[in-house]
Amino acid sequence: MKTSFTEPAFSIQHRVIYADTDAGGVVYNANYLKYFEIGRTEFMRENVCSYRDIEDLGVIMPVTESYSRYKSPGFYDDLLTIETSLTELKKFSCRFSYRITRTNSDGQKPSLLVKGYTVHAAVTQNGKLTPIPVSIRELMQDLL
Repeated sequence: MKTSFTEPAFSIQHRVIYADTDAGGVVYNANYLKYFEIGRTEFMRENVCSYRDIEDLGVIMPVTESYSRYKSPGFYDDLLTIETSLTELKKFSCRFSYRITRTNSDGQKPSLLVKGYTVHAAVTQNGKLTPIPVSIRELMQDLL
C-alpha cells in the first residue's frame, strides 16, 4: 500500500505511557491507531474545527479504512512526534496520512516508527452516508 503525505503537516508530541506497551515493553501495534487519532483530532481542531462541532451538525466521521506500515518499535517513555496531513477530500469522505517518529535523545535524526493512513466517511447519527458539510469541506479543501 502506498502512503502519501503532503507538506506542511500538523505535528504534535506524545509520550508513550506504560499502558500502551506489551509484555515485551514495545508499543502494542493497535495503539498506533490511537496515536493516529490523537494527530487527526488535533489537526482538525487546529485547522478546521473540533469533531464536536462536526457532531453538532449531525455528522460523525468513522474510520472506514486504515493502513499501517511498521518500520521500527516504540518503547515506554519514548517521546513521539505524530505528523498528520489531509491527503484526499471527496464529497462523502476524506483521507488523512500519518508519520510517527521517535525523538532521539542523542541528537540524531528522528527514527520513523510507523506511517499510514485512515479514510473517514461522513454519516448521519443513524449511519446513513451523507456529504461532508459544505462549511467543513471548504475549510478542509484549503488544506490540500
